[in-house]
Amino acid sequence: MHSHSRRRFTPTLSTAITICALLSNIPQTQAQNPELQEKLAQIKQSSAANKQALAHYTWLEQQTISLKGEVKKTQQFQVRIGPDGQQQKTELNPQAPPEPSGGRIKRRIVEKKTDEFQAYGQQIAALGKQYSQPDMQALQQAYQQGHISMQPSGAEGTVSLVIKSYLKPNDSVTLVFNQQQKAIQSIQVASYLTDPSDAVTVAVQFAKLPDGTNHVATVQVNGVSKQLGVLIQNSTYQPI
Repeated sequence: MHSHSRRRFTPTLSTAITICALLSNIPQTQAQNPELQEKLAQIKQSSAANKQALAHYTWLEQQTISLKGEVKKTQQFQVRIGPDGQQQKTELNPQAPPEPSGGRIKRRIVEKKTDEFQAYGQQIAALGKQYSQPDMQALQQAYQQGHISMQPSGAEGTVSLVIKSYLKPNDSVTLVFNQQQKAIQSIQVASYLTDPSDAVTVAVQFAKLPDGTNHVATVQVNGVSKQLGVLIQNSTYQPI
């Protein structure tokens, strides 16, 4: 009787082990795509080279905040890459905000609203910048999980990588890579701040300097629910 129980139990255990082994191999099988892996390696290599080259430049960054299509604030910064690899910005010709009109209560309401929108603008601008530079660790993780697909972009010599759940769960990123120049051409993003209901879209365009260095030319970030937009423009690159 004990022997009969063992005979029934052994195939069940063996089957369970086989199923677990098959399941553990699924993500690896989905992720195995030599062509896609090659594109990711090219993106990693070109991004590292461009970041190193930009460390020898200083440039002008202009940020324009708009609410419902009306420009509310414009700032200019001198930017360079610091020893830690992060951008260091110095604001040029900072201007004091205009005094709100009306009585004391109205002024307080206007000041509070202004502070809220400026804080929100800074948050979505920071999110836009985060998406504008490839995070190779996040890309590799998305690749291993099978969250990246490759498709023709329509323009000759380019390919599109469509990435799901890249920096946030269920976000979507379309990265257009120029295969001839081995450089990122544009990035389109559908994301959010802290909650998916607070949708944020990001459009990034890249350009080349005379020495071939690829850089972010413009970043357009839109906070959909608040109808607030931030346009970041980089120009006037000068060697240090």
